Amino acid sequence: MPLLPVLVVAMVALLDVAAGAGMPWLPLLAAGPALAASTNGPRGVVCVGLLAAALGVTLAIGHATPAREPAAVVAVLAAVTAASGLASAQRGRRERVLAAVRSVAEAAQHALLQPVPDAVGPFQVAVRYSAAAAEARIGGDLYALVTTPYGIRLIVGDVRGKGLPAVGTAALVLGVFREAAHDEPDLLAVVARIERSLARNLGPDDFVTAVVVGHPRSGHLEIVNCGHAPPLLISASGEVGAVEPAHPAPPLGLRALSAQAPRLQRLPFVVGDQLLLYTDGVTEARDHTRAFYPLTEGVTRHVSDEPARTLTALHDELLAHVGGRLHDDAALLLLRKNTADDPACVPSSCEATL
Repeated sequence: MPLLPVLVVAMVALLDVAAGAGMPWLPLLAAGPALAASTNGPRGVVCVGLLAAALGVTLAIGHATPAREPAAVVAVLAAVTAASGLASAQRGRRERVLAAVRSVAEAAQHALLQPVPDAVGPFQVAVRYSAAAAEARIGGDLYALVTTPYGIRLIVGDVRGKGLPAVGTAALVLGVFREAAHDEPDLLAVVARIERSLARNLGPDDFVTAVVVGHPRSGHLEIVNCGHAPPLLISASGEVGAVEPAHPAPPLGLRALSAQAPRLQRLPFVVGDQLLLYTDGVTEARDHTRAFYPLTEGVTRHVSDEPARTLTALHDELLAHVGGRLHDDAALLLLRKNTADDPACVPSSCEATL
């Protein structure tokens, strides 16, 4: 790309030589420094302008044109070069500001959506996240996995709305979850802490759908679903089925409007089983015919013993389904029981190894 303005200047010069028409082609030399403003720095713009001016004067003299005509070409090239150099300098400043903003977004992402380890105790874990907002790395979807004295606990949720306006609510939910997950022995108490915090801080029309999962003992998972899409259970034999809540509960932040309270659901979970949690940005992604992405069929096609490989294949297929860009935040978290639990390890003593 930095050489493109030079090639443009060279092509104009060759056209002038081939046509032998003199001045009619020479004003086009100004395209070189003008184009350089978008591909080069100010120094590069000046160099292209000087090259164009030298070629213009040489070609004008070669065609024996009057002295005032080469002078006019040089004046035009000087003006275009000066304007292009200024535009290039401003573009460089904007790029530096954008790089700084991106670094801040990167830091915010690591603070809110902390990296999830590939292996946590007897589990393998993989995460894929895409924000819908242009140039954003965080959005309204959230996830977290923490090790606690009561086993591992994780959450996947979706804040009403998307993009930066939803980031504050996502940060609130994740902060309360990480604190409560360590303090509360009961998973329902963790959910209640999040609910109380949201009730104090959210507006009347705001809410968060979420699934909270815990592993209190070997061979079982506990699930609390608050108005969220049902997780997919993938058995060791490869069968895929949705874990529908036996007693549907409202999203977090809306409990005061409903008499229904979240219920604890216990799920057998043995070696080879996998649990996929996701947000509606995945299942509501549409292709050009407005058809939704078939997540269950996609999981059936791509399931493997490596969660990271499974999610990579799903994410690539999802992007292909929507034509390359998602229109809503999308999160995928896959948990696989890789080995049997250590019978000598009880939750209160295993925090360091989980």
